[in-house]
Amino acid sequence: MKIYVGHSREFDFKKELYEPLKQLNHNFIFPHEDSDEPQNSKESTKTYDLMIAEVSFPSTGLGIEIGWADALNISIIYIYQAGANISGSLKVMKGKFIEYSNQEDLIEKLRKEIN
Repeated sequence: MKIYVGHSREFDFKKELYEPLKQLNHNFIFPHEDSDEPQNSKESTKTYDLMIAEVSFPSTGLGIEIGWADALNISIIYIYQAGANISGSLKVMKGKFIEYSNQEDLIEKLRKEIN
């Protein structure tokens, strides 16, 4: 399974998101693992089986990527930190919402959902 990980740049995503997700041993696409440069993800979106969207922090770019995935009927899992004020616009999108309290909680919940 090819899993794209979308997120805002407003937090330490490499440490707080990429590193924990690597424990799940899936084929993750981390868009900013090697470079902080913007990427054109529109075409590559067509090749994903699943999108994980970290939505704790507002991000226009992430919203666009979510829209592309939704339009292509790609399953989306929205993850967000406990207490985060997520966008009301997301509530009309299809997909699964997972609230997590820490990295261990995130991994446990995603492991159940993905497997």
